[in-house]
Amino acid sequence: MSDADPGKIENVSDTARWVAIYRAMESERPDALFRDPWARRLGGPRGEAIVRAMPQGRKMAWPMIVRTAVFDEVILESIRSRGVDLVLNLAAGLDTRAWRLDLPAGLRWVDVDLPGMTEYKQGVMQGETPRCRYEAVSADLADPIQRDGVFAREARESECALVVTEGLLVYLDQKDVAALARSLAAHPAYRWWLTDLASPALMTWMQKKWGRNVREGNAPFRFAPDEGSGFFAPYGWRESEARGTADDALRLRRGQGSLWIYRLLKPIVPERKREEFRRFSINLLLERTPPAAAPST
Repeated sequence: MSDADPGKIENVSDTARWVAIYRAMESERPDALFRDPWARRLGGPRGEAIVRAMPQGRKMAWPMIVRTAVFDEVILESIRSRGVDLVLNLAAGLDTRAWRLDLPAGLRWVDVDLPGMTEYKQGVMQGETPRCRYEAVSADLADPIQRDGVFAREARESECALVVTEGLLVYLDQKDVAALARSLAAHPAYRWWLTDLASPALMTWMQKKWGRNVREGNAPFRFAPDEGSGFFAPYGWRESEARGTADDALRLRRGQGSLWIYRLLKPIVPERKREEFRRFSINLLLERTPPAAAPST
């Protein structure tokens, strides 16, 4: 951490502190969508400084708050109705769902992140009891050997797993996302994959708003494929559900700015335009595509 500039992002792990403060802000509202009593402690003074330093840092909290709430909903629904027995949370950062969600005691929850982040989080959460069978795994997911080893080991103990990559893919380039998708699809146990996905238009907006801050911190925004969710099809995944952030913001009564315009225009604009705006930012549930059957001879 830089004493001269505590609000400067220095690496991608610092973005977890930023998001933790957003969770704290929401948790402290009387009408909170979720309660994370550990978020402010996890984000710490460093996270608060980052939020202050980001252009419109507090004003633009709502998309990440909506994402948190929607991920909560999809995770719980997947456990209830899709038979999920393992949640594999990649680049888990300072996520506390294993402690704060109403999870079955027998569910396995595995957080995977870099050693420094894992050690920091375990220190803050020491003495707290998770709701399920929790494990923290230290690994560098950018290293194919470490990544594939974690995936193979965890898949052996699951029949139906949900992979979660919240706030991760946007920092990867396309070849790294393709490698991740292909590696996951190699294991039949990984049936579902929950992630957030930016459109090229959103990427342009993010670069203008926050691009300099994250680039200087060696955490540039990268991934916003022209194909949208179709990007994942060649690697063994298909879209099961795509939830527009703007629609969920209206449903959950969060958001500001241009959302009121979207609300007014939504009933009257052409369907193509509505869909384009809906996919400006989406939370995406992917389903593993079964391998094609070998042709009969």
